[in-house]
Amino acid sequence: MGKLWGGRFTGTTDKEVEAFTASLSLDYRLWAADLEGSAAHARALEKAGVLSADERQQIVAALETIGRDLSEATVPVSSGAEDIHSEIEQRLSTLVGGLSGKLHTGRSRNDQVATATRLYLREELEALDGELKSVQAWLAETAAKHLHTLLPGLTHLQHAQPVSLAHHLLAYFWMLQRDRERFADARKRVNRLPLGSAALAGTSYPIDRATVAKDLGFDGVCENSLDAVSDRDFVVEFLSAGSLVLVHLSRLAEEIIMWSTPEFGFITLSDAVTTGSSIMPQKKNPDVAELIRGRVGRLTGSLVGSLTMLKGLPLAYNRDLQEDKVHLFQGVDTVRSCVRLAEICLRGITFHPEKMRQALNGDFSNATDLADYLVRKNLPFREAHEVVGKVVRECLDTGVALESLTVEKLRTFSCLIGDDAIQCLQPENVVAARTTEGGTSPAAVAVQLEKARKALEC
Repeated sequence: MGKLWGGRFTGTTDKEVEAFTASLSLDYRLWAADLEGSAAHARALEKAGVLSADERQQIVAALETIGRDLSEATVPVSSGAEDIHSEIEQRLSTLVGGLSGKLHTGRSRNDQVATATRLYLREELEALDGELKSVQAWLAETAAKHLHTLLPGLTHLQHAQPVSLAHHLLAYFWMLQRDRERFADARKRVNRLPLGSAALAGTSYPIDRATVAKDLGFDGVCENSLDAVSDRDFVVEFLSAGSLVLVHLSRLAEEIIMWSTPEFGFITLSDAVTTGSSIMPQKKNPDVAELIRGRVGRLTGSLVGSLTMLKGLPLAYNRDLQEDKVHLFQGVDTVRSCVRLAEICLRGITFHPEKMRQALNGDFSNATDLADYLVRKNLPFREAHEVVGKVVRECLDTGVALESLTVEKLRTFSCLIGDDAIQCLQPENVVAARTTEGGTSPAAVAVQLEKARKALEC
């Protein structure tokens, strides 16, 4: 079978040009989506009177045969076809002869490719949502076990105030929840049907696009045929949302890396996600977490690449748009693999609560609570801040922990300090005092956990 567009040409295409323009090795993964779209188009052509019922049955049966063959293939096809869509058309021609040519009635590769790409991405979004949800489930399950496990909360990487491990883990839960919401919102724009737009102007055949959309599970049709074949906003949206997923996982990976160091000692990573050194026998390196952190660059590159590809393109279709799949496929593969590997990494963690609690000893993360104590004694906060700053300075000069000071010593800084001040300095009480909605007290985190569990039901 010759080129699908070869009728007006007399010369042959340069071999380097063929290699440069071919995309079969890349878009091979769209075969299932293309077959699905083609079967729906065959049904639409029957309703439009272009195909008889028997012709439609022959074509759909042949498409199913091609699907079985491609699903069982151990290596990508190497027929020399330009792309997977041409490959499928060639196979269809082998099975049903000239009847295969009727399937392309009222359809261009422009709307065909756009439809297959949307079908593919819709399926990937559904799979990715399940994978993100699985990580969230681990975070919620683990948080429920650590309502009373305390560790330093940091700002500027300095000890700030104590928090519970549950509260810390749930921060990542809500990051991933926003990611899922972004993907769900993007899916609304992915799930619009371009098919029936043909090359750019629509088709003169009476194709019922609304019925085709329903047949393929789309929420509706793309309203403008020019826009339908040239729109790749949905690719950019996916890559943008995916970049944020990787940013969130990178932040988590950074903490996993830090917490696994001897200086922190908060966790031990499983052997399954670590490697050793070729020269230092004692090493246990957090390679998976480091690679997740490093792969943010891939997504950022794909996002910038897709935006750059689209910049300045006149309507409607241009061959530049073939590059969308380079960025999209790399983005899908990177996001999904990083989410899966993050979960494997997390599920292999052993926490060391005693090391976390020990890190709070003498770290002054309870200083704000002494200031709050003085405020409750009617001292303005700025004055209370000044008093506590002097107490901390004294502790640093003498090498004494704030919570170890006697009431008598504390009273030398303010006569407002009473016997009850010592209790407010204990980390457990510092945490328990943060009862506002979204706070770190066990009571507040328990409420947050219920919200997280409800979010997982969706």
